[in-house]
Amino acid sequence: MAEVNAFIGLDVHKDTISVAVAEAGRGGEVRHLGTIENTPAAIIKLARRLKQKHGSVEFVYEAGPCGYVIYRQLTAAGFICHVCAPSHTPIKPGERIKNDTRDAVALARLFRADELTLVWVPNEIDEAMRDLVRARQSATNDVRRLRTRIQLFLLRHDLRYATKPWSYRHRVWLTDRRFPHPAQQIAFQSYLNALEQAESRKADLERQIAEVTSQWSLRPLVQALQGLRGVGLVIAATIVAEVGDFNRFASPRQLMAYLGLVPGARSSGRKIRPGAITKAGNTAARSLLFEAAWSYRSTPKVGQWMARYRPDEVSQAVKDVAWKAQLRLHGRYKKLLGRGKRPTVAITAVSRELVGFMWAIAKLITPPREGAPAA
Repeated sequence: MAEVNAFIGLDVHKDTISVAVAEAGRGGEVRHLGTIENTPAAIIKLARRLKQKHGSVEFVYEAGPCGYVIYRQLTAAGFICHVCAPSHTPIKPGERIKNDTRDAVALARLFRADELTLVWVPNEIDEAMRDLVRARQSATNDVRRLRTRIQLFLLRHDLRYATKPWSYRHRVWLTDRRFPHPAQQIAFQSYLNALEQAESRKADLERQIAEVTSQWSLRPLVQALQGLRGVGLVIAATIVAEVGDFNRFASPRQLMAYLGLVPGARSSGRKIRPGAITKAGNTAARSLLFEAAWSYRSTPKVGQWMARYRPDEVSQAVKDVAWKAQLRLHGRYKKLLGRGKRPTVAITAVSRELVGFMWAIAKLITPPREGAPAA
């Protein structure tokens, strides 16, 4: 690997990019170079000028709303670029001044000191799949919010449904509600219409996920994960799209930490205070893991649903791992309940170990992919 002569920090915004350079070496100068327009021509012109002056250079900027466009522009032109996690960028205690110049200089300095946490950059197809599963997650959140709004509206008018909500009978009951004033009836019907639209949009997105996944390069992994109990197509596709390359995690514990499922801790001297899970990483993937983990409350078995809907391409090796997962995770759930743990705490532990079985299946299915920093 060639020695780097200069580390370039880019503070990226919609229209402008603030640029700073940290020359190699402990005593190398760190200075601000100015601001350029956020256009492909300006970026490539800057990169070529810096390479001509310093020789070997590397670029870094923080992940944000501008996505990976600059990364792809620079790498396509033959330059080395990285994207770092802004949530892990070190900040001095008591720092109260923040502007583009300081941010660019800090990025260049921290990049040279190897104190930035680099993120995995998906290719265009993987990013498109991630956008699709996130759109489905947004539709799910809309459905949940609209259901809550309807329930609160009914509660304000002292209308209660005694049995299971959102079943067929409940929906018939909703359509039969009558209110004393026409304005209230119109408001309630608008909520029902909005819920129907959100549920239709969610169903459409799930159908699109099924269609697009059939042509995705990571389709074998999505199918293999469906061999696990509680993991359907949507959950498997979401986990794979959000995690990306499983091989960048050297151990399942690294993947658990990436998804925020490992317990936090605060210790000082002999005093150790274990805490709740860190909840770092992707919230959508973690919530779906909790959803899948509830399936392991039941006695281990390969039921009618799994036998009918599990993809035929699932290999025997994956089925063996899935069966070990059922035995292990159901026993873990029962053991934690026997120790007096709350069901939600037990499910959190089950979901953490479920990630380990997903990692094991990914190791059986996918070869290592290029272009990703280790987690």
